[in-house]
Amino acid sequence: MRPAATWLFVPGNAARRFAKAAAAGADAVVIDLEDAVRPEDKDTARAETLRWLSDGGQAWVRPNAAGTPWFEADIDAVAGASGLLGVLVPKAEDSASLAALSARLAPDMAVVALIETASGLHRVHDVATAPGVTRLAFGALDLAADLRADETGEAMLFARATIVLASRVAGLPAPIDGPSTVVHDADAVTASARYARSLGFRGKLCIHPAQIEPTARGLAPSTDEIAWAREVLRAADGSAGAVTGPDGRMIDKPVLDRARAILRL
Repeated sequence: MRPAATWLFVPGNAARRFAKAAAAGADAVVIDLEDAVRPEDKDTARAETLRWLSDGGQAWVRPNAAGTPWFEADIDAVAGASGLLGVLVPKAEDSASLAALSARLAPDMAVVALIETASGLHRVHDVATAPGVTRLAFGALDLAADLRADETGEAMLFARATIVLASRVAGLPAPIDGPSTVVHDADAVTASARYARSLGFRGKLCIHPAQIEPTARGLAPSTDEIAWAREVLRAADGSAGAVTGPDGRMIDKPVLDRARAILRL
């Protein structure tokens, strides 16, 4: 199966929006108990989330981070819920904590580790190979705040490249990039997703349903890329020797691999 590309957050204390989020067309819906919920609303959000997951609804859940006053209650509440699809772990930093979390969930429950702190980035290879971790995601805004850096493409390039590398070395699917802070500018949302894909990401978090379609468009190959890939495979079909592709480059194994990857996407 193709790993989920578009991941839509919905606040855990907005139960009236759960069904709308589920029908919005994202590959995955994440009920957020962390950043989107004020401390005084945490208990309500947890109860509403458990109700949804126990009454036929399905979703991922982002609990509050380990070490916060709400983490244990969040995990206790959702761990056995029939509709839980997986857990998106905020501020993932060490393999021991992730292994302990995985042990509390149902067998083979998916765990996505969010890298969004300096410590998490420093230990990202250990995080990527922690028991239960099935994919990595990137939280650029939180990391930028932790590093006291700007949240620009240039400032976050090392972090993004490191997360892509760690995912590949660990044999995980390509990681999920953080959300665009722009909501209603479709071109900007698409450009943000396209930039993430150029670095090796194959998923992106979304904070509003309006971001889903332009994000999916940015994560997908362009029509020019698809045409190029088809021409490459057509030129190489049945050839026993060196062949020149549509762009004048010799077609060798890496070129063929890239063309096939584009068409798989």
